[in-house]
Amino acid sequence: MARGIPADVVRRFREIPLFANVSVKGIRALIQAADVLDVAAGTVMIREGEMGEHLFVLTRGTALVTRKGRKLGELVPGDYFGEMAFLAPAPRSATVTAYSDVRFLLIGPRELAGVVKRDAVLAQRLLQTMAKRLLQNQRSGLL
Repeated sequence: MARGIPADVVRRFREIPLFANVSVKGIRALIQAADVLDVAAGTVMIREGEMGEHLFVLTRGTALVTRKGRKLGELVPGDYFGEMAFLAPAPRSATVTAYSDVRFLLIGPRELAGVVKRDAVLAQRLLQTMAKRLLQNQRSGLL
């Protein structure tokens, strides 16, 4: 356990596709920079059309993704959302609502900037992973 972050937390983070290729040092830096938030079932975490710039990483609970009131999918621990606005502030493309009580990590551009200044490889790996996710979303009609 380095810097107060248990090894199992780092391991779980590395299981998240977005962070799979990030070094342990980079994972620790991201976790330390993130805010941990809990919300109750029924809470809207992001709303379609609203401006955003934060990345959310679900660590507990489930959430529903909808667009124009139509269900697009369900998120479970390890899933992340908000990556498009995280890369470039923009209106949210969908609404995400906590289906159960949820815990998530919230990472903003300021926190990310501080981390990537110290780890350029982290920035490259995150951007590659996010680009792949965006292409998958585009191909599956989520964009």
